[in-house]
Amino acid sequence: MTGDPRFARYRLPSGLCLHVAESGSQGGQVVLMLHGYADSWFSYSRILPLLPADLRAVVPDQRGHGGSDKPVNGYAPDDFADDAIQLLDALDIDRVVVVGHSMGSFIARRIAVKAPERVERLVLIGSAPSASNEVTQQLLEEVRTLADPVAAEFVRAFQSSTIHRSVPVDFFEQMVTESLKVPARVWDAALTGLLTADSTADFALIRCPVLILGGDRDGVFTRHEQEHLATHIPGATLKISPDVGHDPRWEAPDDVASDVLAFLRSS
Repeated sequence: MTGDPRFARYRLPSGLCLHVAESGSQGGQVVLMLHGYADSWFSYSRILPLLPADLRAVVPDQRGHGGSDKPVNGYAPDDFADDAIQLLDALDIDRVVVVGHSMGSFIARRIAVKAPERVERLVLIGSAPSASNEVTQQLLEEVRTLADPVAAEFVRAFQSSTIHRSVPVDFFEQMVTESLKVPARVWDAALTGLLTADSTADFALIRCPVLILGGDRDGVFTRHEQEHLATHIPGATLKISPDVGHDPRWEAPDDVASDVLAFLRSS
């Protein structure tokens, strides 16, 4: 299993600096892990220790989040996808498996469309055909009232709303701390960019194998939405876990790690 993650900052050709966590062997198969809305690399911290040492995990704080730069604009899924592709260039990585949760899943799909020759496989966690639904539109209304510093009570309520199973208290409190690093304008811009993007154009252009993981108690994207996503992506494999919410890699990290590894090792 992997040890503690290594941390570095990488300057992209665009000039943006990303804070990145890495674990595993430098020469191993590369898994790029993209966190969800208002999260950070720490969102995958319950998964990383469960991965074999011969697998190289690359887990950036995406722009506007965590320890990465927080530019004034550039928060559409395509902007995040371009950052990820430039990060692969900076790390001299040709091919990756891309794992994306929630917002990160929509970015992962864009990477697979924009750079199909570089994506071996996709794992989409807590996803849907479109990010826009009644829940996320209501969230956007709340987000547009935020001001800096963003209230910890709002962040705690937001993160609590995404889980069904309990998670370790220390882990949850650190996730709240990570989300508090996101400025109010990024909460707004990232969610607005996500909800206004046309994500349905991706489906016919995704050619790599796809695994979709979700929970039947997801409070953001319903089971129907998750199943609908699987019908749109040719050959996608869907696994819906019982009694799991929107954050399977928090709530059931052993199961997610096992599912991802089995998918990576499959023919």
